[in-house]
Amino acid sequence: MDLKGKKVLVFGAGKSGIGAADLLGSAGAQPVIYDGNADLDKEAVLHKTNGKYTPEIWAGDFPERALDSLDLIVLSPGVPTDLPLVKSFYEKGLPVWSEVELAYRTGKGEVLAITGTNGKTTTTALLGKIMGDARESVFVVGNIGTAYTSKSLEMREDSVTVAEISSFQLETIDQFRPKVSAILNITEDHLNRHHTMEEYIRVKELITKNQGPEDVCVLNYEDEVLRKFGENIVPKVVYFSSLRKLDRGIYLDGDQIILKTEKEEIPIVKTGELKILGRHNHENVMAAAAMAYYAGVSVESIRKSVCEFVAVPHRIEYVTEKNGVAYYNDSKGTNPDAAIKGICAMNRKTVLIGGGYDKESTYDEWIDSFHGKVKKLILIGQTAQKIATCAKAHGFTDYVFADSLEEAITIAYETAEPGEAVLLSPACASWGMFDNYEQRGDIFKEYVRNLKE
Repeated sequence: MDLKGKKVLVFGAGKSGIGAADLLGSAGAQPVIYDGNADLDKEAVLHKTNGKYTPEIWAGDFPERALDSLDLIVLSPGVPTDLPLVKSFYEKGLPVWSEVELAYRTGKGEVLAITGTNGKTTTTALLGKIMGDARESVFVVGNIGTAYTSKSLEMREDSVTVAEISSFQLETIDQFRPKVSAILNITEDHLNRHHTMEEYIRVKELITKNQGPEDVCVLNYEDEVLRKFGENIVPKVVYFSSLRKLDRGIYLDGDQIILKTEKEEIPIVKTGELKILGRHNHENVMAAAAMAYYAGVSVESIRKSVCEFVAVPHRIEYVTEKNGVAYYNDSKGTNPDAAIKGICAMNRKTVLIGGGYDKESTYDEWIDSFHGKVKKLILIGQTAQKIATCAKAHGFTDYVFADSLEEAITIAYETAEPGEAVLLSPACASWGMFDNYEQRGDIFKEYVRNLKE
């Protein structure tokens, strides 16, 4: 679609919506920014745009008579596709794109795209470093923090885009086609949005929707859903495994990560050479290394980059030690499966801070992962009572409630003894108490660093 002169509704006035509107304005379209909040500060929204165009801004009830004037809808990731208003767009025959679709249509070069429930940010950052070390024009975008739409017009034919893609963004892709894709894992998450696991899985798997036989999809062999999925898709499948040797793919053999192709067995790196710890991070390295290899990067370059890579903030991030107690920020543990990895990474008795926004997750496996390692569980946020009920049902009763993160840190400070750890790994989203997991993690680090010795 030639966007010039087209009237495009951008649904959502947040960071993603503004990025999409800025891109549309730069491409010669006529953006209309819409938000259902009738109290939206239109001047503040206008101030956030890049100032190179003047969008219309609509707020509150949608003026349905305006449907006939629109050529395209761009949905921000936070807008559910099952809203009656969104359904009316489809019924009207209007094309509905995600911001990812918009960025892809206006961008150039190759795309390497990563999705999955957990590990996306670390894998994206690592692949971004590998590609950045090996190529001249590389963009690392998506859920990792930089809007894809904010960079697409800067891309060249020789550019490589490394994109972290969420299920919300995949719901409304159309032509989006990565040269190499990856689905790292699929565990229960975002059921408040997708309603069923079947729908969540279907949406995640859309990342391969437009891939051809010359493209590649990297999948986790140890995820039963993905192992089966890989049997019936068009792109070439490359599995990774941390638990077994594979006839073809990339796997962990003792302390060595090995890539086995149709022709040869290639040592990539020893785990002891890595600066990131834990089996889940070994899996992230395997996924990133396989994606880079099939994107044409040499093994020598991959090895050098992965050995230099350090952990991303908010993911089992060491903060400091106070009175012999180590403090770790795992604010990115926004669902139970991610938080389990945080627990598994601890090598000492741990006081755990958990709880937050309710995404309708279940917490049984998280509680079971405590295995005598968690000394006390301090609960905050909307899910506190729900988690406590689950913990009690599993025989874990050493939990307390706190009204704020600051109070939780104070309780942890008073509870943990020298040689133990305090871990923020909430198993829940941050919304309701914080803007995002980054803000939650930053506040945790600030409070912890201000604790008295």
